[in-house]
Amino acid sequence: MPLLDYPESFRELISQLRRLPGVGPRGAERIALWMLSSPRAHPQNLAQAITNASSALQACERCGFFAEQRLCSLCTEESRSGKEVCVVEKATDILPLERTGAFHGRYHALGGKLSPLDGIGPEELRIAELVDRLVIEQPSEIILALSGDVEGEATAHYLAEVIAPSGIKITRLAQGLSAGSAVEHADAITLQRALMNRRDYSL
Repeated sequence: MPLLDYPESFRELISQLRRLPGVGPRGAERIALWMLSSPRAHPQNLAQAITNASSALQACERCGFFAEQRLCSLCTEESRSGKEVCVVEKATDILPLERTGAFHGRYHALGGKLSPLDGIGPEELRIAELVDRLVIEQPSEIILALSGDVEGEATAHYLAEVIAPSGIKITRLAQGLSAGSAVEHADAITLQRALMNRRDYSL
């Protein structure tokens, strides 16, 4: 006698939920059960929100942050200073830095970090776009807000070599971020100290 299992449509829902970061088999099953049985779940609203976000959101052409137009709200904010550009690995690193209230310049998300073992070289990152911005915007300082792991260090060193001929001041986040940590996981106080105590990274 075959073992009783969920209907195929429910199994597919669980399978899709398991693709989410940090969601295992049991977690996916619990979420699926809640979505379909709780009167507060409103699964249609969730599905519509996902569809809307997927179709409306795009990467900002200038900095790489999330946007619904060609440029994001940060890049169109006229009150922001263009003298400093903070370079981060991912778009998700921008909001933690912004929430500190310690930085009022512009951002540039690379889209990752150098990782030859994973096939990620300079061409796979938004480094060429950063170089173009240096020519157009002529900032006075580039702040490298990258992770402290091996790949982050390699990316920072590569960027320093690329930027150095321009004569633009290069700094790197210092105290506040421990070795091997990522910007997106740091709290506001840690990031504020890191921004305020950044060090010169010019070659």
